[in-house]
Amino acid sequence: MIKKLKEKIRQKLLEQYSGIFYKEAIDKEEIAQLVKQLLNEIIHRERLIMPDSDQNKVIADLVDELTGFGPIENIMNDPDVSEIMINGPKKIYIEKKGKKALSDLVFDDEQQLRCLVHKILAPTRRRVDEVCPYAEVSLKDGSRVNIIIPPLSTDGIAVTIRKFSKEIKTLQDLIKLNTLDERIADFLSSCIKAKVNILFAGATGSGKTTTLNVLSGCISNDERIITIEDTTELRLNQEHVVRLEARPSNIEGKNEVTIGDLFKNSLRMRPTRIILGEIRGREALDMLQAMCSGHTGSLAVLHANSPSEVISRLETMILTSGLPVDLDIIYRQIAAAVHLIIQQEQLLDGSRKITRITQVNGLKDGHIVLEDLFIYEIEEVLSSEKVKGRFRATGIIPVFYSLFEKRGVKVSKNIFNEG
Repeated sequence: MIKKLKEKIRQKLLEQYSGIFYKEAIDKEEIAQLVKQLLNEIIHRERLIMPDSDQNKVIADLVDELTGFGPIENIMNDPDVSEIMINGPKKIYIEKKGKKALSDLVFDDEQQLRCLVHKILAPTRRRVDEVCPYAEVSLKDGSRVNIIIPPLSTDGIAVTIRKFSKEIKTLQDLIKLNTLDERIADFLSSCIKAKVNILFAGATGSGKTTTLNVLSGCISNDERIITIEDTTELRLNQEHVVRLEARPSNIEGKNEVTIGDLFKNSLRMRPTRIILGEIRGREALDMLQAMCSGHTGSLAVLHANSPSEVISRLETMILTSGLPVDLDIIYRQIAAAVHLIIQQEQLLDGSRKITRITQVNGLKDGHIVLEDLFIYEIEEVLSSEKVKGRFRATGIIPVFYSLFEKRGVKVSKNIFNEG
């Protein structure tokens, strides 16, 4: 009976009182009173006999569910959990310290999961329905949520929550995690200060956005920073930051504002720095042209499995955008605009590492020349799947070394000594 009562109350809340989800902060007392009122109406209308203890349980359970995250509340608050993957109401997987496993948590039913989805989406003014059956949004703490519903998701509603790490804030935090070492940290922070144009590359979940977020902390507080993202993830602590977020089309398929639209507009906002959350399409050429025309120190994220794949993806995005641009012009733009590619990976043991720091060293025979400055060398994979390795320099001094001198950033050439 308790389960059916919860279903009826949730349904009423979604149909008649959904406005409570749009509030900046949901008041527990207000929710408790509303749930109690709806419960009493159902008991009275259906002439139910229900002990006070059961009534109190229904109210308490629904209050916890509606003001928090229901069955996943505890793992949302667990700092060791980095990702939550909900495959319908009865399968909840979690990633903890880089390892994925099926948890013993479940939702009561599809309706309870649907209620959570509504609660997540309501403050963002985004939606999932037949017209737009998927959405990506950010929670207040910066965690990113992807939602996709049937019929696209054939096993029920699928929700993926990539949690924002409150534990990783500084370069020292990344060093402790062995994502990079002291030498690489010093080099990359110097690159940020010297306004080197950097692309952060890696697969989904490799930690590239977290690394960008941490390194952005090296940007001077007196610079005007514009961030452009599909879904807001970056959390910059500087004072002069303007955050722009793309907008999907409305129910009529109109009024979409793309990353490319925002990028073009940002150039008129007199930015000192532009940070692009992810390059996905024709904005790739806009970004390269901006880098070449004086917007130095630009940072951007790209999905790619290697530095050479970064070049291929930029080439493909520009060519498939419909813009009349020759391949040799694309290569010249990339060679002139991009200084550095930071490649990040999640290894077999779940650890996240910067595996390659690669410079773009012009053109040779019409092709872009890539040179590794630092690499992570895997020495052994133990039987426990623990990966042993070390960071090392290749001995190559960056072709953009003069930028350090020009910006007054002291970098000893000794850090590039091989080994």
